[in-house]
Amino acid sequence: MNLQQERIDAHCQTLKLEGLMQCYRAAAGEAANKDWSFLDYLEHVLAHERDTRQVRSRQTLVRMAGFPAIKTLDDDDYSFAVGAPKKLIEELATLRFVDQCENAVLLGPSGVGKTHLAIALGYAATQAGIKTKFITAADLMLQLEAARPATSSRSSPSATSVAR
Repeated sequence: MNLQQERIDAHCQTLKLEGLMQCYRAAAGEAANKDWSFLDYLEHVLAHERDTRQVRSRQTLVRMAGFPAIKTLDDDDYSFAVGAPKKLIEELATLRFVDQCENAVLLGPSGVGKTHLAIALGYAATQAGIKTKFITAADLMLQLEAARPATSSRSSPSATSVAR
């Protein structure tokens, strides 16, 4: 590594351009071999930086979502979950319900694949760049109960305690 490359690496680190730092040397060699213009080279390394950031962003969204495991719709056994037709699942997979600010509620008995579908839809959302949080209904109820303000010993105010 020469002094100029060290300075470029330092600039990349300061500017948080990890993708560019990973590829600029190899891209410079390719540009020289293929007689790219400077703008072609710049476009190539900037596209690599963009792609690197998108991958990192998706990984962060997956980590923040709190999935117990990664599941995808490709792994779903449509013949097993007879209460959820494939066409309906494919519609949910478009994530239009998110754009329309609608909810998708999965109801059914234990063991029919609700959690798998919820994780798969959530994972698809993270890959589309949408912030997602996975939580079971039981855990949500526990969190809501814990967040409820503590009530006093009386459950409701009496008529005499109301200020006039």
